[in-house]
Amino acid sequence: MAGLIVLTVCALLLAAFLGRKLYLLKQDVYRFADQLEKSLDGIISGKEPGEDCEDEVCGDVACGDCEDEDTLWGKIYEKLRRADHIWQRKEEESLSEKNKMKELISDISHQTKTPVANLKLCMEILQDEPMSERAEEFLNSMEGQIEKLDFLIQGMVKISRLETGVITIRDRESDLRATIGRAVAAIVPKAEEKQIRLYVDCDREIQIRHDGKWTEEAIFNLLDNGVKYTDAGGEIHIEVKVQEMFIQICIRDTGKGIAPERQAEIFTRFYREPEVHEQEGIGIGLYLARKIIELQKGYIEVKSEVGEGAEFRIYLLNT
Repeated sequence: MAGLIVLTVCALLLAAFLGRKLYLLKQDVYRFADQLEKSLDGIISGKEPGEDCEDEVCGDVACGDCEDEDTLWGKIYEKLRRADHIWQRKEEESLSEKNKMKELISDISHQTKTPVANLKLCMEILQDEPMSERAEEFLNSMEGQIEKLDFLIQGMVKISRLETGVITIRDRESDLRATIGRAVAAIVPKAEEKQIRLYVDCDREIQIRHDGKWTEEAIFNLLDNGVKYTDAGGEIHIEVKVQEMFIQICIRDTGKGIAPERQAEIFTRFYREPEVHEQEGIGIGLYLARKIIELQKGYIEVKSEVGEGAEFRIYLLNT
């Protein structure tokens, strides 16, 4: 009987001891998780790991243990500190590279703008001078090549600025209809040359947050693509639909259409369909349009069949 009592007491003591150990272990885990969370929050906010560490917050794994690499927290802390320093150095290097790229792009833009402008001026002067029919033919050819060169340079500069973050999207609440109107007005001369009729269905102001300048650029590029690949006498329809989460801008043309297997490729840089190389362009308009809309947390989709025209849909957040 006495032995049974002793065994029972021992079992109770063992259970109490194990319960206490389990409780302390759980407390250590909770404190460790809390300290890890605070350190990660500090890194995210730009502070050193453990910078805000205080004894009353950290408990037993307090500031003194941060420097002790023999403890579990000390090891984790040291790894976090190293990772933080690596990230900071990478960020500084990235910023330095971005600044260098910004200077390079600005220099290229400045250095090419002046000679192209001078070439255009010389062309205009020469066109007023009497010359043979053959000389005039060459002059017109040179004018076309200069325009292509200017377009290529400006396109490359825009791509570089967007991709390196030199130009950032600055969205503010403004009238989307006015943005669309500017893009349509810019494409009218090209459309009139091919006798392509433009129709716009947007009968009211739509106030949303967007970058008017760059969104206009994206819409213009889609319209330019439509005019380029639509035969003379065709049509382009622009329709705006207000949805619950998005504003949809639909641009539909009566052009040659796009094969389904190529529809993913048309938004890549410098992509041009094999059968349209006689058309002007270098294959950056749709890429730029997609990039601009994505930077505004929107997206573009295309629906098309060969010979049945193309329909591009821009989706911008309705906020």
